[in-house]
Amino acid sequence: MSQAEMRKSSPISQQADISPRSMPGAGKPARDELVPSRYALRVGEIDVLVISDGVLPLPTEMLAHNAEPAVRAAWLDDMFLPPDALDWPLNAVVVRSGEQTILLDAGLGLDPDLNLPRAGQLVRRLEAAGIDLATVTDVVLTHLHMDHIGGLLVDGVRDRIRPDLRIHVAAAEVKFWEAPDFSHTAMPPGFPDALRATAKRFTNEYRSHLRPFGEEQEVAPGVAARRTGGHTPGHSVVRVSSGGEGLTFAGDAVFAVGFDQPDWHNGFEHDPEEAARVRIRLLRELAASGDLLIATHLPFPSVGRVAVEGNAFRWVPVFWDY
Repeated sequence: MSQAEMRKSSPISQQADISPRSMPGAGKPARDELVPSRYALRVGEIDVLVISDGVLPLPTEMLAHNAEPAVRAAWLDDMFLPPDALDWPLNAVVVRSGEQTILLDAGLGLDPDLNLPRAGQLVRRLEAAGIDLATVTDVVLTHLHMDHIGGLLVDGVRDRIRPDLRIHVAAAEVKFWEAPDFSHTAMPPGFPDALRATAKRFTNEYRSHLRPFGEEQEVAPGVAARRTGGHTPGHSVVRVSSGGEGLTFAGDAVFAVGFDQPDWHNGFEHDPEEAARVRIRLLRELAASGDLLIATHLPFPSVGRVAVEGNAFRWVPVFWDY
């Protein structure tokens, strides 16, 4: 049975859920939306919806600040990418397991001081998909960088969430942001201050909702968060599993360049050496299991699998299911 047939016959998809045929406005993109911004799939009996939070323009040096400029430039040229600045995709995920609706990361929100008008689209795109913030029972944060928590700081959002909303994040991550270390990062000017201020504001405003976990936490049936560290000390990934199928939301453990060059250091990594080890270990796991992969900064909708390619890896995007 195809995924499309499964959606039609599924009792979950016959409810007011996140499958594309039942979402309000499905098939009717907004006039200012020139490209798709949501993609639905199923993992066994669990509904998954990828939402684009927009794009984040950054210098290409951020992809690999430990690589020789000529080598980095050659990789960009081989990928038909611009040499100086690149739009990084921003993806978040909604998961529905049983009675729980879980948001995996919350997007950038709005930070006018950084002049990023094409990012921070998550809240309005959730609305366009027919998802009421009041129905979200849980949020899992891969880490506390502002492009993963800022959507919860948008004006009016706090008033719309459930009073019993649970926000799951690694305890090590919360601890790190009490006095964050940026000595091994390579960020554009302004970003460290913005990251520090956003994390502080977030933990202050949402402290009563936080549910810190140690190494692993089952959030819902078939939905588990696991701390990996590396990118930040408490960086985590989320695995969705049901009916013998699996999908991992990798947050910032994997970037587009990380398949060909898993040892290259991303400018936002607080421990680049450990981040590379985490990346390689995770990609090997995914290649062995055949699980689907979604990551924050892979091209939307970011759904694919991992294959081993010699000493590196290869990302194999799925064919879209219409």
